[in-house]
Amino acid sequence: MKLYTKGGDKGQTSLIGGQRVAKNDIRVEAYGTVDELTAHIAYFADRLTLRCSKVAEEIIPDIKHINSALMTVEAHLAVGDGGEGNIEPLPEQIIIWIESRIDSLQSELKPITCFTIPGGCEMTSLCHICRTVCRRAERRAVDVAEQFGVDKNSMLLLNRLSDYFYALGRVLCDKLGESEFLWEK
Repeated sequence: MKLYTKGGDKGQTSLIGGQRVAKNDIRVEAYGTVDELTAHIAYFADRLTLRCSKVAEEIIPDIKHINSALMTVEAHLAVGDGGEGNIEPLPEQIIIWIESRIDSLQSELKPITCFTIPGGCEMTSLCHICRTVCRRAERRAVDVAEQFGVDKNSMLLLNRLSDYFYALGRVLCDKLGESEFLWEK
């Protein structure tokens, strides 16, 4: 089977269920943004493994779990006419799990009284890239939810995940002996 199908040569693609839509359909934009997020997360994990394999051993299981869940989110965003009910809901356990991971990361952090600015070290910067792409994916998913509906837990995961990457960036800065950039007014 060839990788290319030529089915999208005229700017159309198929959603789950077979509905053909323009490649700039809000659902395609939303699941494409989540796909972009998974690529950024994978790059972050690869860089972390190269930079500090001991810290990576703690984080990589999270990353694999997150990217697997994000594939389900992508599928929910890609549902078109006739595809309803073809994708299992994202289990509530993923939300409970990500919240516990955020709480665990936050318990390692010193409190701050001002905003952080992306940067400080490569790993923190990559976490901020993941965080901001996640926020964009969430905004696109909200657009889809308003027009077509989206699995509730998919929406919750996108909302929590940006907090996860914020906390993770702060923890990594500390574990790697780097200084955070704090906004001083």
